[in-house]
Amino acid sequence: MKKILIVEDDEIVTNIYRNKFTVEGYKVESAADGEAGLDKVRSFHPDAVLVDLMLPKITGIELIKKIRTEPNSQELPIIVFSNTYLSSLVQDAWKAGATKCLSKANCTPKQIIEVLRGAMNGNGKPGGSSPQTPSAAPPSGPAPNQNSSDAEFQANLRKSFTESLPATLAALRVVLQNIIKTPDEAARMKQLLELYRRIRSITTNAGMTGLSWIAQMSDALEALVKELSDKPKTINASTLRTVASAIDFLGVLFEHSKSHPSLSSSAPKILVVDDEAISRRALIYAIKKAKLDCVSVEDPSAAYDLLVNNAYDLVFLDVDMPGMNGFELCTKLRGLPAHKSTPVVFVTNLTDFESRANSTMSGGNDLIAKPFLFMELAVKALVYILRARLNPART
Repeated sequence: MKKILIVEDDEIVTNIYRNKFTVEGYKVESAADGEAGLDKVRSFHPDAVLVDLMLPKITGIELIKKIRTEPNSQELPIIVFSNTYLSSLVQDAWKAGATKCLSKANCTPKQIIEVLRGAMNGNGKPGGSSPQTPSAAPPSGPAPNQNSSDAEFQANLRKSFTESLPATLAALRVVLQNIIKTPDEAARMKQLLELYRRIRSITTNAGMTGLSWIAQMSDALEALVKELSDKPKTINASTLRTVASAIDFLGVLFEHSKSHPSLSSSAPKILVVDDEAISRRALIYAIKKAKLDCVSVEDPSAAYDLLVNNAYDLVFLDVDMPGMNGFELCTKLRGLPAHKSTPVVFVTNLTDFESRANSTMSGGNDLIAKPFLFMELAVKALVYILRARLNPART
């Protein structure tokens, strides 16, 4: 009987995978932190290891490195769960000796089984050059369940997840309020890590249950909260508003998923207007991190011409621009029939009360302060683009 070790600190996720793998005919053990995981490798002698990169005590990266120094573990298949947006962490996992890296937001238990079978059958070598995506592989262990059994398993998972999600989102809002209200930095960091842990659980569970849009949104939010916890000085009113809006939108996506399992898949169109080349490149980079494309211009008059002749799903505007400032451009675009309700987000270093009032009066929907975190803007973009997809008639 093939043996699988799960190293994951989320008990719910661990139990789901343990039950699934056991049903599939594998012997399974688990560890809730990196140190315990290393001990299990030495005592359990698994045929494959499933590792989350974000673990207590020692990280998934350090665990992989230590496993690779163990006798007879140089070729042990190590399958890594990662965040889609933390590309540097994924590259570190490959360098440490991961066999395959899988996105939590896009992976179901059935796909994990396929990848594990392939890895234990010798398909995939440690330390590959680029991340792999789940794909079918020749079976080397027990025969897979019938499709009907997989569908029933996923349906039960989805039912449990959707029943618990409202309470989970309510808990997220409480933790966020504690972060906002807590003056003590140490207590605040503890709350921030708790927020991160809860969002990470949503990402994994949404991915397992096939709720891809919730998983995509939570995946990006998880990366933003991780960055805030790593760089506490970046926590400000702007980043906290972005986190709050994303949590609220997870609730909107959840309600939508009850009656509409999928969203419009049309390619979104985003316009970026900023006269500063460096700022414009930063905006483009952040939008691409959200796996979105955009059109960018430096001249507000040229931007207006584009708006006259094209429909856009989202517009990012600088404020301080020559010839026509962002407030004036926003007022003009609101006069165009195609852009009466197009979301407009101002990205500016003008964050005083008067600027906020002007952004609202000119028809803007939101404001992000410069300098911004790339993931903050990526999360903001996803919120507005996915919100537009809730109403396919607009796209």
